[in-house]
Amino acid sequence: MTATRGRVVHLDGVKPIKWAGETGRWLLRGEDTGGLYSFFEVTTPPGGGPPLHIHEDVDESFYVIDGEYEIELDGEKHKAPAGSLVYGPRGVGHAFVNTWHRPSKMLCIATPGGVENWFEELGRLIDGQGPPDWEKMQALATKHHIVGFRPKRGPLAAGGGRPGGPPEGGRPGGAPGGASLGRG
Repeated sequence: MTATRGRVVHLDGVKPIKWAGETGRWLLRGEDTGGLYSFFEVTTPPGGGPPLHIHEDVDESFYVIDGEYEIELDGEKHKAPAGSLVYGPRGVGHAFVNTWHRPSKMLCIATPGGVENWFEELGRLIDGQGPPDWEKMQALATKHHIVGFRPKRGPLAAGGGRPGGPPEGGRPGGAPGGASLGRG
């Protein structure tokens, strides 16, 4: 473990990172915690959220602080209003969608630290230019040890629909919901 210094961080002093309609603010990056974890806030627009995906080497916890999400975890969907905590261990498929009429917010912890690098690179790849090149998206996911499943609709799919929402009935392993992105 790398020794680190204590920190005081104010949310308004943290530059936001944007990707696929969502915004994240990293209050503690991996390098701030000696690689132990990353701590961040995510704001998701109504109907937004990532498609089904698996982190091969990162555990995530999501604590809803405002609004409401529907969080899919290992094939089961759960309502998650403010005050809910959901733990998504590495290797378990998960997705979420903001089911509220306004932007919803959650605080997240990812272990080990460094997941912010994925989001920064994802934001640069997508950068509001329409659907990303899927070969580049696969290469990026593979680099970050993520298996993703291409949504049938939203900004990451060809066509319209709910921005970034999870694929209907999507599960890892080729079940309905989308084509594999990255490993697997």
